[in-house]
Parts: sequence; structure tokens; C-alpha cells
Amino acid sequence: MSNRTVNVGIVQLSCSNDPASNLQKTIAGVRDAAAKGAKIVCLQELFRSLYFCDVEEYENFKLAESVPGPSTDILSGLAAELGVVIIASLFEKRASGLYHNTTAVLDADGTYLGKYRKMHIPDDPGYYEKFYFTPGDLGYKVFKTKFATIGVLICWDQWYPEAARITALMGAEMLFYPTAIGWHVEQDAETNEEQYQAWQTIQRSHSVANGIPVISVNRVGEEGNMRFWGGSFFSNAFGKVIYQADHIAEEVHVEEIDLDKSERYRTHWPFLRDRRIDSYSPILKRFIDED
Repeated sequence: MSNRTVNVGIVQLSCSNDPASNLQKTIAGVRDAAAKGAKIVCLQELFRSLYFCDVEEYENFKLAESVPGPSTDILSGLAAELGVVIIASLFEKRASGLYHNTTAVLDADGTYLGKYRKMHIPDDPGYYEKFYFTPGDLGYKVFKTKFATIGVLICWDQWYPEAARITALMGAEMLFYPTAIGWHVEQDAETNEEQYQAWQTIQRSHSVANGIPVISVNRVGEEGNMRFWGGSFFSNAFGKVIYQADHIAEEVHVEEIDLDKSERYRTHWPFLRDRRIDSYSPILKRFIDED
């Protein structure tokens, strides 16, 4: 019989241009999740502000803060009060002119366990992140929390199986993806559906390939020309969607995750056993061509 479970909460919200208000709204969401039984709570990407990367604007650098810093201090106290792990995505000011898209992990006693800096940085219309963020230099990370050993990646990292694989090989028992992604307000419904399905499918594939649950937390609401598509979800250790949030509504949801099922899936589908690590060196090339 399975006996190792953990209740995981997600906080899917819309944001305003007032960081203090967003923080208080998020704190209320964490409290709600804890009241529903959550032991680990994951927040959406850059929850303290609007998604400012839709424009290249120097004024937006004022939104950044040190990590650890003011927000982690507040959330550490909250984590200790509620006895929950908090996964918090923040705009990190490392030094003048040096910024990262960073997620901090706070243990259930309030201890700051460390941070992960987003490795893959997009530069697309509406997502001008290379203007703001230096690629992460801490490598991939796992965090040994009170309730589970977790891996944290961020948004654009979702599309890269290498990132999920390495984090899983480091011992992550589940993967978390704080995210901010949406549809252009004038985009047609068919394209919207295709994009959402691609986004969810690639993340579910990380569950299948690595035999661990994936939890992806996205924002909702209309910001500028972007309608963030919500759709936060949980997939089990074989890629089955066990909960999917609404595309429009704010939600705080808690789902019981059975960690023992990873043992079953990995035993019956031994992908890790059959990896041919001796043959994978070409993956280190940008492209495999004659040169």
C-alpha cells in the first residue's frame, strides 16, 4: 500500500501594477492553500508584478530585489507560521546591471534553502526577457524540503527535456514550474488551443520520461496585449493530468501527490535503466552537422 503522499498547493492569480497588493493577495492565497491542507505551495512566475517583459523599459528594473531579501523575509515568516514549504518566483537584483529570473525555496520552518536562477531565457514578441535577465549560473538545483526533495525550473525551461532530465537525475521527486505564458488577445481559438496543448504536453512528457510528477503554475488575467491562459496543472508520474485549473478564473487548489507511485512507474517502465549514457555526447553540440 502506498503511504508516502504530500499535499501540494498552487496559487493561480491575476496581478496588478501594485507590487504590495500582489504580495498581500499571494499571501492570502498561500494561507488558503494551507487551510486546504497543502504542505508545499508553489507560486506563479514573477507574482509580485505584472509581467513586465512584454516591453523593454528601463524603469522596470526598479521592480527587482535581492534574493534572499524583503520578499523572502516575509514569506519565510509565513512558511514558519503555517508549516508549509513555499516556492517563490522573484525578480532578482544581483548587482547593478545584473539581474536574474529567480525562484527561492523556503522550508516549512521558514529556513531559506536556496534559489534557482532561470537557465533558458526567451526573446520573442511579448517576451523580451533577454533585456532583463542574465541566464542562470547556479546550474540545475534540487531542494531537500521537510516533505519532499523537489526540483524547480522556470517557464521557458519547460520546453527543454535536458533541464528536466538533469534535475530528475539529481534526485528530484517532483518538478515545479512557475510560469507566465498566455495568448495574444487577437489570436484565434484554434491557435490558442494548439499552443496550450503543446505547452502542457511537453511538461507531461517530463513526467513520463523521468517517472516523477510535474506541477506547473501559471497566471491569469489580461495584461496589455496578452491574455494569460492559466491552465495550471498537475501530472502524475506517468504524465496523466490529475488536475487542471481554469483558463480565466483565479484558483487556489490543493492536490494529493503520491510519491510512491514513482517507484512503480520507474520499475515497470525502466527508462532510467536503459539510458545509453555512452552515446549521448553529441547532445552537447548546438547542431550536428558536418563540421
